[in-house]
Amino acid sequence: MCGRYVRRSDKQRIAEAFHLGRLPDDFVLPPDYNVAPKTFQPVIRRNADTGERELTLMRWGLIPFYSKDDKIAYKTTNARAESVTTMPAFREALKRRRCLVPADLFYEWQALDPARKKTQPWAIGRKDGELFAMAGLWEMWKDKTDGKPLETFTIITTDPNELMEPLHDRMPVILPRAAYERWLGPADPSRPPIDLLRPSSEELVAWKVRKEVGNVRNVGPELCREWSGPSDSLFA
Repeated sequence: MCGRYVRRSDKQRIAEAFHLGRLPDDFVLPPDYNVAPKTFQPVIRRNADTGERELTLMRWGLIPFYSKDDKIAYKTTNARAESVTTMPAFREALKRRRCLVPADLFYEWQALDPARKKTQPWAIGRKDGELFAMAGLWEMWKDKTDGKPLETFTIITTDPNELMEPLHDRMPVILPRAAYERWLGPADPSRPPIDLLRPSSEELVAWKVRKEVGNVRNVGPELCREWSGPSDSLFA
């Protein structure tokens, strides 16, 4: 799964990394070292009118257009690659509303002693330290009480690669740069690019971080710094 990630890059760096045109002026993008569900985060999608890539803010936790309320968002921060074509919450978005979720790192918790619920958090990022894109889906939902539209997104997960396998049984789909254009589309809605939803082939590295990352109220840059404390980890 992917329940937390890091985005320390500002919108200018994101624009350069993803070859964006005009940037929106209506939001500030400070770094976030502990991105949590139900917060508003930048995503990249294709503009329906111009066809160009655009940067916009959406709330993490996809709410399907047919939902009566937003409670489902607690369960839709991730979409499993194996079932994304059949799950009602995601299958229409997969056909027409795909996006890129920019990140510098993501966090995962390795189970050390399941009986005692003991875990070790890890930070994972590209070996070269560059931004990467997680495969996402987005949706627009209207609140029945006030009619206001809300755009939300989810991150697609898949099986772990060799690096992630000792840590967790899932990982976010990290798209190679060459696949960005194809993922964003446009494409035949009846043939979405599901072949891209596979374990990452990017060169990634992982390091232990402090358990304080588990609390969403902790947001400082120290959260993703390497921690050399004791651990029973397979990587220790």
